[in-house]
Amino acid sequence: METEEIIKPENLVYQKPRLLNDNNMHYCPGCSHSVIHKLIAEVIDEMGMEEKTVGISPVGCAVFAYNYIDIDWLEAAHGRAPAVATAVKRLNPDKMIFTYQGDGDLAAIGTAETIHAANRGENIVIVFVNNAIYGMTGGQMAPTTLLGMSTSTCPYGRDIPLNGYPLKIADLLAQLDGTCLVTRQSVETVAAVKKSKKMLKLAFENSMSGKGTSIVEFVSACSSGWKQTPEKANKWMKENMFPFYPLGDLKNN
Repeated sequence: METEEIIKPENLVYQKPRLLNDNNMHYCPGCSHSVIHKLIAEVIDEMGMEEKTVGISPVGCAVFAYNYIDIDWLEAAHGRAPAVATAVKRLNPDKMIFTYQGDGDLAAIGTAETIHAANRGENIVIVFVNNAIYGMTGGQMAPTTLLGMSTSTCPYGRDIPLNGYPLKIADLLAQLDGTCLVTRQSVETVAAVKKSKKMLKLAFENSMSGKGTSIVEFVSACSSGWKQTPEKANKWMKENMFPFYPLGDLKNN
């Protein structure tokens, strides 16, 4: 009688990243945060930097990252994560420091902190999740909200005379001498996930090599804020977000 083969966990093709803890993620179905969390956890683990990494999370959906990725975390006031990251990195130059921010946090109340940290060339990584809306607090218009896009504070669509243009903050950051990498990625397909992981690793390596500030923007879906199913939200993102926020490297020194 043949004995049944026992498959050991280490022989499985895919496992949950070691640095993701056992807390059940609360994110809405179709949200990109969970996949981005996974990639960050994998990269830190593969680099062997879990004991030397500090994440800075501010306000919004991004604040909950501390609850899922098993590294050291500090929380910052709304928009102030790059300033806090600057202090932590300067005091601990051997540590790997990154911020995890949404578009309302990074490109609205945190515009000054983001631009000046990047302009100084702080050796940090800024992970920027751009879903063109304030996802946690009611679906209000964000600086990145597209023209004509409806939100709770512009129900008839973003209008240029009233609201101005969407802010391509990553394009602005790419012009600064202090940035060494500014890249725009997504996680809606397997290929996109693989490319995003590669760019995240490069960003973290840059920070430890003293090359300056790296920004990894993720164009993301917010099915709840957009009031769409996950499937429709991904389709809408590809048809509307990608043309305005095209994927790829904006700067890679």
